[in-house]
Amino acid sequence: MRKPIRETRSVCPVCLRNLPARLMQAEDGSVMMEKSCPEHGFFQVPVWQGKLDWESWLLEVPPLAEGIALCCPGNCGICSEHESGTCCALLEVTERCNLHCRFCFARGGEGIEEPPLDELKAAIRDIVRQCGQPLLQLSGGEPTLRDDLDELVRYAKEAGCSYVQLNTNGIRLAMDPDYARRLKEARLDIVFLQFDGTREDIYESLRGMPLLEIKKEAIRVCGELRIGVTLVPTVVRGVNDDNLGELIAFAGAMVPAVRGIHFQPVSYFGRYPGTPGASDRYTLDQLMADISGQTGIPLESFMPSRCDHPLCGFHADFLIGPSGALRPLTSITHSSHSRGCARDNREYVARHWRCPPEEPAPAGDFSEEMDFDTFLYRLRHNSLALSAMAFQDAMNLNLERLHTCTLHVYDHGKIKPFCARYLTPIVQET
Repeated sequence: MRKPIRETRSVCPVCLRNLPARLMQAEDGSVMMEKSCPEHGFFQVPVWQGKLDWESWLLEVPPLAEGIALCCPGNCGICSEHESGTCCALLEVTERCNLHCRFCFARGGEGIEEPPLDELKAAIRDIVRQCGQPLLQLSGGEPTLRDDLDELVRYAKEAGCSYVQLNTNGIRLAMDPDYARRLKEARLDIVFLQFDGTREDIYESLRGMPLLEIKKEAIRVCGELRIGVTLVPTVVRGVNDDNLGELIAFAGAMVPAVRGIHFQPVSYFGRYPGTPGASDRYTLDQLMADISGQTGIPLESFMPSRCDHPLCGFHADFLIGPSGALRPLTSITHSSHSRGCARDNREYVARHWRCPPEEPAPAGDFSEEMDFDTFLYRLRHNSLALSAMAFQDAMNLNLERLHTCTLHVYDHGKIKPFCARYLTPIVQET
């Protein structure tokens, strides 16, 4: 038996029509979204598995106000109803790709468009004009297929972007260290590295070929150049959800070259195999529960986003001990929501994902009784950040969440929330 706990709005997964939606909670704490389209019928999808208390995680965020989001996502661009500024602005620099992954929000490799350099520079200027000084993520396709990417990185810094992050599969970085060196000299801050796990069968399933050793080489190259690397796994039930603990142990062993892991539970937009059912859904609380079960990390270590909506993601910070054990630095002890601004979130990302400065280690061991200088050094050089972003698709799109999004995509002059930009019908008409 389920009871209604929250009213919101969503879309029909067939025609993308804006619809009222309701969140329904069962006795076990799990939550389903329900909605009906007058043309295509009734739909329901799991959005929470009851692994953590729903109300506590929501941090008393108010529901979507009546009369709001009636036209979303429609012809979306950030409008007066949107509640958050831009933390990260994503710019697609190519449609080309050297992989053809089963799961790809941008359908990489299905197009050949390569915007000219001058057009992309104009886009960067427009992003700065509209968004202030965002963290700019260069994406695609596979951005490293551009030979002039270093010029774009350099120009973005000169134009006023606070930080520049590269979204990449890492193949060219591993195979062409000189190319990576050019990016470093252009002041690239962060490599956002597609990294789905520590077994080759995972890559063969998700990416179509064994890539683990290439990924490791990309990390080595970036580490030598002191470019911070964040590992980005797409987590798919039955493929790599059993590998989370091993992935975290691997990342901890690769610190300080690896700065964190940014988990992305699979969402069904762009390119994906088949039509997903309820059993394919991998919710944010299930991800946290699986990480906790495989590592022993207390669930209390995970904190909901205070910049985006709490249901959009989590973060947790750890010191790494000499034996590799993770010591939590975060704890969900608060009871109410106080939203941080996009700038604060951007600086948090930069502190945790950029490579730390070169500096001598303080004398003494890294004991529990370390002095403050040693603690600060460890925080910079021996720490690991875990975070997640639970993207939305046409089945589970919650416009309450969309209205607080700070991850935006530049699309022909418009700044769009990520999940609005890549929204595609998920159920095909028959």
